[in-house]
Amino acid sequence: MILDDFDSRPGSATSLLRTFVGSQLRQLGGWISSAHLVRIMEALGVPANGARSAIARVKSKGLLLPEVVNGHQGYRVNSDAVPMLESGDRRIFSFRQQREDDAWCLISFSIPESRRDARHQLRRRLGWIGCGTVATGLWICPAHLKGEVLGILDDLDLRDCATLFIAGRPELNRSFADAAAQWWDLDRLRELHDRFLAQNSALVGPASSDAEAFARYIHALDQWRVIPYLDPGLPDSALPEDWPGRASLDLFGRISRSLAARAHGFARATSA
Repeated sequence: MILDDFDSRPGSATSLLRTFVGSQLRQLGGWISSAHLVRIMEALGVPANGARSAIARVKSKGLLLPEVVNGHQGYRVNSDAVPMLESGDRRIFSFRQQREDDAWCLISFSIPESRRDARHQLRRRLGWIGCGTVATGLWICPAHLKGEVLGILDDLDLRDCATLFIAGRPELNRSFADAAAQWWDLDRLRELHDRFLAQNSALVGPASSDAEAFARYIHALDQWRVIPYLDPGLPDSALPEDWPGRASLDLFGRISRSLAARAHGFARATSA
């Protein structure tokens, strides 16, 4: 399984390249020459040497495969990565807010010490998809994420160590908001939303050129794309009244409507 690259800092050359591959390259036929890919990265403010280093890192993760087409060295999106990228599309562009009466998925697991590395990976990857920690061996997420949870368990060969329960709203002796603040790192999620709002509010509106539209859109998308994974879209009753998530989501939508089409036009023209 090819994993999404959440360890790359948003705005870094590697993260920007990953964002370009996921959002543009598949629509361009899945292949791009090395020279054009470096040119694309330069349009994002990444110098040629940094672009080549980022390409090497993304290639090492299996997202891109080297391929020569008509005598030109280039890179093709690994077909094995397409399911991951399609899942990312659903997360990033169709963010799902949990309704008050929607079901929840509880993940109970007990993993022997001999497999502690797998246990560490499980906890890490459950956190990556927005699961919260109720107790050491009990995690929670919206029920619509059940398929992603099962995919992680299968990939780590831990299906026999876990049991999933689909349940209604948790019954608590405290408010849902108090419990959610303990189960999820809401301070971290708030920081991500606040930073996105602060750094991207000025990006809405027409760009002076397709190149500017491309750079603005990819940088905004690169910062946004991690948020819908880490933020499970908790219902209003689980969130503080001043939660910035809806404003952040609205801003990303306005940026997309303003810049996405011109950004893709630039990518197509530059890679031709």
